[in-house]
Amino acid sequence: ERLKKQVRTSKEAQLEDGALERIQALLEQGGAARSVSLSDEEAVLVKPLGLLTAKPIIYATNVSEDDLASGNSYCEEVAALAEQEGAGTVRISAQVEAELIELPEEERAEFLAGLGVEEGGLQSLIRATYALLGLRTYFTTGEKETRAWTIKAGMTAPQAAGVIHTDFERGFIRAQTIGYKQLLEAGSLVEARNKGWLRAEGKEYVVDEGDVMEFLFNV
Repeated sequence: ERLKKQVRTSKEAQLEDGALERIQALLEQGGAARSVSLSDEEAVLVKPLGLLTAKPIIYATNVSEDDLASGNSYCEEVAALAEQEGAGTVRISAQVEAELIELPEEERAEFLAGLGVEEGGLQSLIRATYALLGLRTYFTTGEKETRAWTIKAGMTAPQAAGVIHTDFERGFIRAQTIGYKQLLEAGSLVEARNKGWLRAEGKEYVVDEGDVMEFLFNV
């Protein structure tokens, strides 16, 4: 009712009213609000309503050991439903997860490789959740510790540095960067530097998943 009164004069109200009408129509058909295609402006206007079916969702399918790598017909049905709803999917085998817990860490990769997968279900779920929420992880490493930092996808190097401390973003000069897999191959940051594998990235660099970064700044 409030929106109807404002529609004639307010552009925002017109956008919100149009978005809500489309959402209502789909909900009445048994659909989910997340399936409605909204512009960025419409999404901002609708977000304060906190619609449950607008929230991101992941369907996890529990499969047997044999179906973990390629899935089965049930996984395909769930994937089709998820695509309709704009949701995510991930395959997990509770049986495999239970076996992984019992294995020494150094044997887990070989065990998973034998099943035709690169990572366990928990790691797959975390990765899928990050992707659905538009999040990324980068790392900083030193003599005492290595830390993971969560950022939004699309953040530049200075913005990512600001997650650690605002001074890092304010005085950002550049970031010595290497992918974590390449760092593992080198064995250490020192060896990676000696091999010339570190890249000097500037203010426009968009941080990639798994980047290991050393920030140079001056304030």
